[in-house]
Amino acid sequence: MKRRSDISRSVISRMPRYYRFLKKINREGLDRISSAELARRMGLTASQVRQDFNLFGGFGQQGYGYNVKQLSAEIGKIIGVDRRNKLILVGAGNLGKAVSRHITFEDMGFTLIGIFDTDKKKIGDNINGCTVLDYAAISDFCSENKPDAAIIAVPDFAAEDVVKTLYACEVKSFWNFTHYDIDSDYSDVVVENVHLNDSLMTLCYNISNI
Repeated sequence: MKRRSDISRSVISRMPRYYRFLKKINREGLDRISSAELARRMGLTASQVRQDFNLFGGFGQQGYGYNVKQLSAEIGKIIGVDRRNKLILVGAGNLGKAVSRHITFEDMGFTLIGIFDTDKKKIGDNINGCTVLDYAAISDFCSENKPDAAIIAVPDFAAEDVVKTLYACEVKSFWNFTHYDIDSDYSDVVVENVHLNDSLMTLCYNISNI
């Protein structure tokens, strides 16, 4: 089995898809599935599925396939959804509210422990069980609660200062909804960028090139 650090981002990016598909297959009542059938459902090849799983030790039996519940649990452990990483959200605007209300963080390996904003009108609001706190207190909050990661859902002009503050608080993992390229300034951070405009323009390109 390869070291996790040697596994490519393309393989890592497929693991949540495997997990999602296997959860759906389990809800359908299937107990086991072959690599060929899983590949067909996901638009992959059977050899790609087997290669991906072999990087983590392999989970199936020749002639039997994969036990759906067991495979789902194993991939969940690989991703880390069985953990409870402490997460904060910076930005309680429309985007931040949507993210906090419509994502079940507990199913993704996180617990949302704090929401922050600079707008006095938003401070004190309750969003999905969390009270919006004054951003001015974020350093003290981080010192006391030691969050593992942060969602950045602030305007682009504010993103750099927010990340600088959080980095000084030893927060080095970010789910970034801004256009600020965090990892260009910090080499030791973990970043997942969500660029909604880029995604929509990619859809536009694909429509234009059907």
